[in-house]
Amino acid sequence: MRFRACIALLLFLSACTTTPPSPKEPAARDPRLANLQRAATLPWTDGGRCAVREASEPWPVLVERCFHALDHDRIEFHDTTGRCAVASAGAAAVGLGVCVLAAPEIVVGAVIVTGVVVVGFAIKEALDAYELKWADQEDARPTPETRPVPETTPAPQEPSPKQRPKPGPKGPDFPPLGPIETSERERRPECKPVPVPHLGGNDPHNKCADLMPNNSFPGWDVLVNGKNFDALQLATRTLWDVKTDDFEKQPPRSQDFFVRVKLPELKRERALAEACGYGFVIGVRSREHKQALFRADPTLKVVIMDWC
Repeated sequence: MRFRACIALLLFLSACTTTPPSPKEPAARDPRLANLQRAATLPWTDGGRCAVREASEPWPVLVERCFHALDHDRIEFHDTTGRCAVASAGAAAVGLGVCVLAAPEIVVGAVIVTGVVVVGFAIKEALDAYELKWADQEDARPTPETRPVPETTPAPQEPSPKQRPKPGPKGPDFPPLGPIETSERERRPECKPVPVPHLGGNDPHNKCADLMPNNSFPGWDVLVNGKNFDALQLATRTLWDVKTDDFEKQPPRSQDFFVRVKLPELKRERALAEACGYGFVIGVRSREHKQALFRADPTLKVVIMDWC
């Protein structure tokens, strides 16, 4: 009972923190789309079929109904805020996991996933359908015209005996004025991902980026907001910076120095990605590299690339 009371409280908090979609951006605030994008960051044993089926429900309900379909061997749950302690008291660990995962906003460090998350095929198909839907809406949107307003001739009237018709003043020949609506993509063309050739000079690095699961443009870098990123996963709107150096073979002092030198550029890349609505992930080859980056900045998202 206490566990279900916690879920009910999380549902209430989720409703309070969710604002209704505005007419200008229905897809950006679509609760179903938000649930799919959130579910895409988790490992599923059923390809995400349960998450797609329950995506229209509030996130806590989706978590409670589909928790069994998660790959529990790859997920750790930590009650960093303590709000799930009462709900999980005397219950199995499943209760704690559902409570932590069902929170309206996942606190950093509360949910830890080992390895790279490959988006479930069912979730990917649903997200691709949304991409096509947005593209169709953009294409179907009528283009505002700037042609002059056609002149209309009033019906002739019989002049009265005491009043002669006066010639009406002819107005200036101006085109109609008014705001011309432009889409977000037209306002921010620099945010549109553009495949560009690899910078070259490091074939193993480029091969590692090309082999990334769900890479939307294998064989290419992706130019976004003036920066060449190593890879883009469109399904989750995630940009990647791939690091393939032998970090773990360097002495600790050199490792710390290397991280301090690279950290400002990594933060700049993350800011450029987030300014265009993308997530940013750093791919590394060793646990030592990941831990060093986490020590330097715990807010960085770092993944060990087990495919290269």
